[in-house]
Amino acid sequence: MRIRMRSGVFASSCLLVQALGVGLFIRGFFPVPVKSLPRSGAFNRLPPEPPDTELTSNWTQEIPPLFKKVVIVLIDALRDDFVFGSKGLQFMPYTTQLVEKGTIHAFIAEAKAPTVTMPRIKALTTGSIPGFIDIVMNLNSPALLEDNLIWQAKTAGKRIIFYGDDTWIRLFPQHFVEYDGTTSFFVSDYTEVDNNVTRHLNNVLKRDDWDLLILHYLGLDHIGHLSGPNSPLVGPKLSEMDNIIKKIHNSLLSKDWEKGTLPSLLVVCGDHGMSETGSHGGSSEGEIRTPLLLVSSAFQRTVGPPGRPELIQQTDIAVTLALGLGLSISRNSVGKLLFPVIQWKTLREQLRFLHWNCMQLSKLLQENVPAFEKGKSWIGNVFEGRKISWELDPVLLAEQ
Repeated sequence: MRIRMRSGVFASSCLLVQALGVGLFIRGFFPVPVKSLPRSGAFNRLPPEPPDTELTSNWTQEIPPLFKKVVIVLIDALRDDFVFGSKGLQFMPYTTQLVEKGTIHAFIAEAKAPTVTMPRIKALTTGSIPGFIDIVMNLNSPALLEDNLIWQAKTAGKRIIFYGDDTWIRLFPQHFVEYDGTTSFFVSDYTEVDNNVTRHLNNVLKRDDWDLLILHYLGLDHIGHLSGPNSPLVGPKLSEMDNIIKKIHNSLLSKDWEKGTLPSLLVVCGDHGMSETGSHGGSSEGEIRTPLLLVSSAFQRTVGPPGRPELIQQTDIAVTLALGLGLSISRNSVGKLLFPVIQWKTLREQLRFLHWNCMQLSKLLQENVPAFEKGKSWIGNVFEGRKISWELDPVLLAEQ
């Protein structure tokens, strides 16, 4: 009898431990998401100037855009070593020259799992971190209702053109003034799927009726699925992408030479990388690390071979592009502004951009953390204590 009781207690303990283990796994695998704030009432008003500056300024005016046009070249499954490693040196000479001697800021953007396309597009456009549940909807993406860069751009009257992976069209229906989608279903096709994007380039680069151009190339990802990152097909595909980057960059440069116009910005990035077997979805280094190149005639020219690019978060891209286009930061963004992008502006303008980012993050924190001290938060303390730049040289700041 005692043996049976002990066996029953042991079995019950095992079941309890198993249930706790499953619960802990589910809690970690499907974490509680950040509270999603609706689009309406988005954080689109310029926050007040930090107190006690005792300086007259134009702080309350709308922040103008930094760039006239932005082109985003998203190369699906582009690993960081495809650009910054030996393959980049061999197959992407123009891009390598830009990194070493061009007007460019280069980063390694770290994506979060799941490293599949739809959640990564959400991260790039909302600045938030999608959950694993999004992997279920990767092949049949519903319209994205969360506040995001594309919606903000359309609402502000920006003219957006898109060519490439039709996941964007499903996520952002009726957002593009012109589009042509390609399907990612036929992974054996790594040629026509990219030719259908590039065939539009000559025409659209000659035109001036757009503000944001997004190109999503799928061929490299398909090659990875077919034969892995060391496939002999990877080199020619990287060379093809290098020529496309060269064409777009030269076209943007020719327009930047026009007097009285804002500079353009070329963004080259990946949504995720690929593992050593050519797959993706997990959190290995090859899958989560992607290159990010920000190219503009507004930036200072780099000198000599760079060191290892700075590691940033993929969510930092959304806030940087929003402020670059003169748009509101998405309400759910957890990203930080990439400071090198604004270093060519005056000190006061730099502070305005940083203040905007700080206030947006503060508001998001207040909405998601009940214990957050409202009123005088750490954001206010930073500015009231003049820990950023006022105490450095107020005379210089006034002149700015």
